[in-house]
Amino acid sequence: MSTQENNIVPFWKRLLFSSTLLCRSRGQRTAYIAALTAFSVVANLFFEFKFMDTQYSLTIAVSCLIGVILGPVCGFASCFLGDLLGFLCNSGGYMYLPFVGISMGLSAFFAGLIVSFPLPIKGGLYLKLFAVCALSFSVCSVAINTTAFWWMYAKGVSYWEYFVARFIVKGQLLSCFVNYALIFVFVPTLPKIKPLHIKIV
Repeated sequence: MSTQENNIVPFWKRLLFSSTLLCRSRGQRTAYIAALTAFSVVANLFFEFKFMDTQYSLTIAVSCLIGVILGPVCGFASCFLGDLLGFLCNSGGYMYLPFVGISMGLSAFFAGLIVSFPLPIKGGLYLKLFAVCALSFSVCSVAINTTAFWWMYAKGVSYWEYFVARFIVKGQLLSCFVNYALIFVFVPTLPKIKPLHIKIV
């Protein structure tokens, strides 16, 4: 889909589907969503581990990739469902935390939404990816996950003490940076993987 064609696509369609899915039949869209939901389940089962209340994983990068490929709403649904199904397959003895699935879904939503809008300047895609990472970190990692874990597990500790402990002492910040680096590496290469037919504006 060209930039000109993308500009005339109704906003509600761009909110649902990526440029990749807009060019596909209903059956192909279903297949993409099903395949990437399964990939999200695999990522939740095998690409993460937890130490106390801190999760180390590649699910931020996976969620953003899914959002870019599927689009904002489909990406959100795929990642939220992937987190839920991953938990049902193997809870690891932990209770289900829906805010983790919401934060993964929002990472996909932000990626799908921001990358879908044309930015016809040199390095435009990298600027959009920087915005995706900034939103994912501030909204998902900090505002949602850190706040929820602090409220649930850090009784008697101030929010900022817990913030420093989680991101610096326990290394969550390094985990985030690894995920963001992978986003910058893999998203620009998606259109080059010919069998996937991924389109990025």
